[in-house]
Amino acid sequence: MAPLDLTRRTLMQGGMAAAATTLLPVGLRPAQALQIGEAVLTSVSDGNLVLPLSFSYPDAPEDELIALLEAHGQPTDSLMPDCNVPILKTSDRLILFDVGSGANFMPTAGKLIENMEAAGFDPAEVTDVVFTHCHPDHLWGLIDDFDEIVFPNASFHMGRAEWEFWRDPGTVDAMPEARKTFAVGAQNRLSYLEDMITLFEPGAEVLPGVEAVDTAGHTPGHMSYMLHGGPEPVLVAGDAILHFAVSFEHPSWPSGSDQDPEMGIATRKKLLDRLASDKAMLTAYHLPEPGEGRVEREGSAYRFVAEG
Repeated sequence: MAPLDLTRRTLMQGGMAAAATTLLPVGLRPAQALQIGEAVLTSVSDGNLVLPLSFSYPDAPEDELIALLEAHGQPTDSLMPDCNVPILKTSDRLILFDVGSGANFMPTAGKLIENMEAAGFDPAEVTDVVFTHCHPDHLWGLIDDFDEIVFPNASFHMGRAEWEFWRDPGTVDAMPEARKTFAVGAQNRLSYLEDMITLFEPGAEVLPGVEAVDTAGHTPGHMSYMLHGGPEPVLVAGDAILHFAVSFEHPSWPSGSDQDPEMGIATRKKLLDRLASDKAMLTAYHLPEPGEGRVEREGSAYRFVAEG
């Protein structure tokens, strides 16, 4: 993985700041925009998930997990992670990283389109959608209630390993019963992209300034993205890092949402070590809105320092 360095948060200046203040509702203020050279990265909320604790961390020591959540003022019966969709605006592109949940996954999610429009982003102007992986909260927003693609003018990009896994007819049968709907939903939605998807390998420059980083474990082909163009790069981590407390303070605890928990642990520890060493900027899908911050070492573990 390429070296990671701290990206300095800057506010949009001059006329851009005034326009942003007019366009951005509460929860989408200009301070959530990261300047990356001439490009601007903005997090737009898709709402949040509600996940049973037994699903999220079934193999974690229960007393330690509950104590950790209580220490951070979190509920102890479920997790309610935010869903933050990164949008990168360059001089000639509007790039989405994932497409949110859509209307048919959880009632607390699926808010991306209304929040995009409130923030001044037109779905019809999206030029590119780059996927981290194919779980429902990242993929099911691809189509609307009329089975039409929500981003009609976009090109679509996905890592080859992720595409091939979810398109494999045997994947549905191989999945545990509780996750078969994940596979059925993925295959249904990916069928719409059959003739328009661009596949790539880790290390590829997917789009100018967007480098693919292999972070398999959460899913077989999970991909993160290094954004170049500013003084330092920014990592779009997707679900390689999941929880603002658990993932940082106990990165070796297996996550119930990782398809390969041991690989997920290895990937997570590697990312955290690199991000902390290089004092890099991180944006991840399920960290507290807007999902952006830094990683610092704390003893033998880490902590997430939110920005904005």
